Amino acid sequence: MSPLGAPSADAQAHSAHLREVIQEQIIAAGGSIPFWKYMELALYTPGLGYYSAGAHKFGKGGDFITAPERSPLFSAGVATAIAPALRQAGKGAVFMELGGGSGAFAESCLLALQDIGVLPARYVMLEPSADLRQRQRERLQAQLPAELFARVEWLDGPIAEIWNGVLFANEVIDALPVPRFVIRAGEVMEEHVALDGEGRFVRTEKPADAMLIGAVRNIERRLPEPLPEGYRSEALAQLPYWMQAVVGGLQNGALLLIDYGYARSEFYQPERSDGTLRAFRQQHVTNDVFAWPGLQDITASVDFTAVAEACVGAGFEFSGYCSQSSFLLGNGLERHLQAAEAQAADEVARHNLRQQVKHLTLPSEMGERFQAIGFQRGVELDAAFLLGDLSHHL
Repeated sequence: MSPLGAPSADAQAHSAHLREVIQEQIIAAGGSIPFWKYMELALYTPGLGYYSAGAHKFGKGGDFITAPERSPLFSAGVATAIAPALRQAGKGAVFMELGGGSGAFAESCLLALQDIGVLPARYVMLEPSADLRQRQRERLQAQLPAELFARVEWLDGPIAEIWNGVLFANEVIDALPVPRFVIRAGEVMEEHVALDGEGRFVRTEKPADAMLIGAVRNIERRLPEPLPEGYRSEALAQLPYWMQAVVGGLQNGALLLIDYGYARSEFYQPERSDGTLRAFRQQHVTNDVFAWPGLQDITASVDFTAVAEACVGAGFEFSGYCSQSSFLLGNGLERHLQAAEAQAADEVARHNLRQQVKHLTLPSEMGERFQAIGFQRGVELDAAFLLGDLSHHL
């Protein structure tokens, strides 16, 4: 049993329902499904999946705290970084946020962009979860001036028509359903999920398809030697197709992606012989991704070399890559902190702001575990990465 203890009776019933849905999928598929399919069902099954149901996920009362929930100073740094690209994108510039979490980022980013004087014509949130979309709408309508809220809209899919602007994603790629592989006798096998005699989820292996084999062999070309026998990890083989889909008709614009992960040479180190997969529940991490489906997040670290390959392959120019700490410091964090302190009500509030900065920048917190990477086409994002360049690691 998890040290967190068992969920409530209602939550357990919810999880049991989703477990039955996944079990039925496994049986219908002939006895196993690829791990990425299990992850997709656990996270996104309508009404039941972790991101599709109504449980509180973000912030102090949720399962994890993202940077925008930590502090509006994060959003201020992003706003500073992308302001030149928004200006260059022109009068009808669009800011698209993939996912939206609690709406905390949209709220503070729009206010920061207003202060800078670079408001987008449209602030688009691509949010697949109807529950999260409603929470975002309620928050933004309550917290933003009417003029700012009027710029916000929610879409069911990418913008197909030609558009100019900025696409931003914070902690999105880590939640994409990811294939798992294992090396057996030099061959690439794909991890599947099957059922044991009592209906519990268990790992099994099947021959990988051509796409996953190609992705793993591409990974090995950048490593000093082939992956060893029994090495198990993740490879987001579909990332190039996903990236091309989400940018849609973006013509002139920038991509800014922030997430936790590594460059490829660090990602596939020998000590990570079981990959980077883990789950989060009530701000505790567990390796048991089969426990309580629908009640815990499932995530894997990001291979930023793969992100660079996918975005350059989609026709964008590489802008830069650095730690979150370097990114925020290089985009006015100290100035934003001073401005916030000047408006703080008392010393307690100023102390809280300084604590927020520590959470965002210290190596033991988010500062080095999270990375920022950017791309551009017809606009400039290079200046956002002048501090702490790590592009040589890619």
